[in-house]
Amino acid sequence: MYLGHYAIAFAAKRASPGTSLGTLIFASQFIDILWPLFVLLGLEKVAVDPGNTVVTPLRFVQYPFTHSLLSVLIWACLFASLYWMVSRNRTGTLTVWLAVLSHWVLDFFTHAPDLPLYPGSEKTVGLGLWNSLSGTLALEVGIFIIGVILYLRATRPANRTGTYSFIALLVFLIVTYVINILGPPPPDYKAVAYSALLWWLLVPWGYWVDRNRHLKVGSGQRPGKLKFKGKRL
Repeated sequence: MYLGHYAIAFAAKRASPGTSLGTLIFASQFIDILWPLFVLLGLEKVAVDPGNTVVTPLRFVQYPFTHSLLSVLIWACLFASLYWMVSRNRTGTLTVWLAVLSHWVLDFFTHAPDLPLYPGSEKTVGLGLWNSLSGTLALEVGIFIIGVILYLRATRPANRTGTYSFIALLVFLIVTYVINILGPPPPDYKAVAYSALLWWLLVPWGYWVDRNRHLKVGSGQRPGKLKFKGKRL
């Protein structure tokens, strides 16, 4: 799952207008943002195995600390607790908790049965939608379109930057998604991990987009007024 995780971030803006898109991207992709660090540290393992599934050449050998259900629940609680300590925003806290947890739920639909229930668990789960290209595209693209629509219903551009930075973000996500599906497999696991570190850049990109957009009247708050110490969190 790739586009679907960002779709959750876009859609969550409608549920919690006071939470910045940057924070929502951070939450929805938090597990995958941590994952390459754990791989490079040797704590988790991934292999390049073309044909492992139709959609991705990656075989996730071991990732109990980032992608087991219990670990994701713990990460979600930690993320939400930090957000609460900074913002005191109840709606936002619940939203980011659900956003982190949504990552495992979406991965459950797409991954082969490789998601452990807890570190050390011998049982792994996953419905394996990645074995169907058409099914994967229908789910991911469908969720992505819904997420973008909900974000656009919650916000409007405050200036040209608010328009073009958001369009550029959408283009970047779509292009990288197509490359991941149609491009050649990476040479080795290190290339996978280092390229995955680029996901960190999308967090400040989300803050940049959101700071140049206002909330629409009817989104639950007055436009541009939901701020904490001058910044949306």
